[in-house]
Amino acid sequence: MLLAAFLFATMGVCIKFASSHFNSFEIVCYRGLFGVVFLYGLTRIRGVSLRTEVPMMHVWRSIVGTVSLTAWFYAIAVLPLGTAMTLNYMSSIWIATFLLGGALLLQGRNTPMRRQGPLFATVLAGFAGVAMVLRPTLAPEQVVGALIGLASGVTSALAYLQVSALSRAGEPESRTVFYFSVGAVVVGAVGMLFVGVSPFNGLQLLWMLPIGLLAVLGQLCMTRAYASGATLVVANLQYSGIVFAALYGLLVFGESLPLIGWAGMLLIIASGIAATILREHEVPDSPAEEHA
Repeated sequence: MLLAAFLFATMGVCIKFASSHFNSFEIVCYRGLFGVVFLYGLTRIRGVSLRTEVPMMHVWRSIVGTVSLTAWFYAIAVLPLGTAMTLNYMSSIWIATFLLGGALLLQGRNTPMRRQGPLFATVLAGFAGVAMVLRPTLAPEQVVGALIGLASGVTSALAYLQVSALSRAGEPESRTVFYFSVGAVVVGAVGMLFVGVSPFNGLQLLWMLPIGLLAVLGQLCMTRAYASGATLVVANLQYSGIVFAALYGLLVFGESLPLIGWAGMLLIIASGIAATILREHEVPDSPAEEHA
């Protein structure tokens, strides 16, 4: 998850440069197209079949994943960047809520909080660190955009839980990411029918190469993390993307970070370490996580 967060943060830097030449739907479509081509070749080399016994699970993962991505790009367009990022990173809060809610239904009232409560607390602490770094703001006329940004976080959580479910169904990471990339191409292409295609030259199109490569590698790492790791720990470590993004802002874009931002970064790092240590001393995953 740490590697995935680094790759996605690096991709964000490339998207920031490419966004002056392409609209959001174009970036979604082109990066998805790169993923389809790359993963098709990777599966052929590895001898992994793209035939799946659970096609509807892939359809659902693609739907919620691309809806989340589109909603997040819209939120970025109409909200302050820090607010849009914070709402999207609430996905970890939603994951923890879904898992604890499921555990309450399956196990009763006391067991989930005794076993998962401390991990849930680290997720909340990590999100507090995210808010300290990004310092979100919201004007009254931005309520609709905020609701869409909130929806991007909810659908992200559903997508990540579906990734875990696909892994338990025996689906390899490359196949899961391949079908998600196909969904991104479809959604991006449909969006381009409505918003149009931006004029560009060949050199500008080169931005799609690092964006596509970083996206597909990040998706593979993220999929492996949610497939094989403890879900709440992985959700917490996902916050590290904010740390990498803040450092890129300092080093690449000359942005400044106030003292509260540095304190937030330390809180994110500390919560990730605490979640990992807690997980090492915890019993195996709860039935809620097994059935998520």
